[in-house]
Amino acid sequence: MPDKIPAVSVFKFLANAGSILKNPLPFHKENFELKGDTFKLKLGFGNDVVFSRDPEFAKYSLQKNQRNYSKSPIQTKDLAKYVGEGLLTAEGDHWKKQRKLIQPAFHKKQLAQLLDAMHEVIKEELLRVETHKPFDVFEVFNDLAFMTVVKALFKTDVDRDKINRLQYITEQAQKMLVKELRQPFKAWYFKYGGPIDKHLALTKEARVILKELVQERKDSGDKPGDLLDMLLDSQYEDGGFMEEEQLIDEILILFSAGHETTSNALTFTAELLAINPIWQDKIYEEYAFAKANSTTLNEFLRKCTVTKQVLEETMRMYPPAYFIDRVNIEDDEHNGMEIPAGSNLLFSVIEIHKHKDFWDRADQFDPTRFDDNAGMKHPAYFPFGAGPRMCIGNNFAMYEMILAVTELVAMFKITPKSTPIEILPLITLKPKNAMLEFIPR
Repeated sequence: MPDKIPAVSVFKFLANAGSILKNPLPFHKENFELKGDTFKLKLGFGNDVVFSRDPEFAKYSLQKNQRNYSKSPIQTKDLAKYVGEGLLTAEGDHWKKQRKLIQPAFHKKQLAQLLDAMHEVIKEELLRVETHKPFDVFEVFNDLAFMTVVKALFKTDVDRDKINRLQYITEQAQKMLVKELRQPFKAWYFKYGGPIDKHLALTKEARVILKELVQERKDSGDKPGDLLDMLLDSQYEDGGFMEEEQLIDEILILFSAGHETTSNALTFTAELLAINPIWQDKIYEEYAFAKANSTTLNEFLRKCTVTKQVLEETMRMYPPAYFIDRVNIEDDEHNGMEIPAGSNLLFSVIEIHKHKDFWDRADQFDPTRFDDNAGMKHPAYFPFGAGPRMCIGNNFAMYEMILAVTELVAMFKITPKSTPIEILPLITLKPKNAMLEFIPR
């Protein structure tokens, strides 16, 4: 008879509700230590959530038996109402059709065409870094990441007011979704009191702006070779093109998913470099060598192995996508555990990445663990997910972050930081009070 998953009572959940609302991670960690690598949290009224930090269980659900596991309503319904049914939120045949269509646009050869434009906007945004006084660096990296996605989509100049409005709407929708998920007791007010309708109206405004930008491109006849060109030219197997509404869905997904996780990772990287200044020196030496011995940005990126390792170690310690959610379609079993159909599963990426059974000195910052790309092949490493639904933009994100970190270190020294790194676990793992000081080199 299969073993049942150990449970955490609804009474313990309710007793810790206040602290869970602020930061659920210590509560989860305590339960993992008490119950093992997989436990069931009882929420009351027959609702349960299964939490796991078992990398084998994660791979089983995301890869080996992925056909039996779909994304949860958090993405397919709650997020989708703001950004539509793009790659991040779609399921089933619709997702397969879109993934097959869009995948070629994110191949390394295609991305190479975007590197110069990405590089220019990164350097331009880093000029906003304040020097000789501490400030919260997240906003700089947040704007940098958003503008990099914009430049990748629209190589030609676009109205900055429209772009600023798109960024505002994107971020407001994300904040509203966080409120919905973290404050379910306000669901009635959110639905009937106006907040959701207000943000849906903002989303409609964003769609109008994007349709105008797309139409401007079509009317111009220009072919700058950016992501918008690739999306407009992509054809399904039957020879058809993406309909306008679907195209807008995919662009909104790129804005939403393509900038927040990257800005989080860059902020945590800067903080870790401030705490470990020796790695700043290593990146600076690598930057100087790579720049002097490269004729293209593609070649430069290949030489930035130390920078890549620093970023990989940052995402191990502070994974932006710190949970992966799934719901199984049919009854299942894994390593003796019964998983009834419709079980809500949450895989704790941050716990997997710091699991002492799989990582030596798990709480220490050590980029050398990623020498020779060993870490990316590690069985307990999921910075971009796993399986068929692994993040389509993983190469884009790594190129962007390597360019951003090398330019940052080339322009500035980050003053050593003595205060601890603070986190704010929302939809993604966000940094909090990332106060750093920069000195021009």
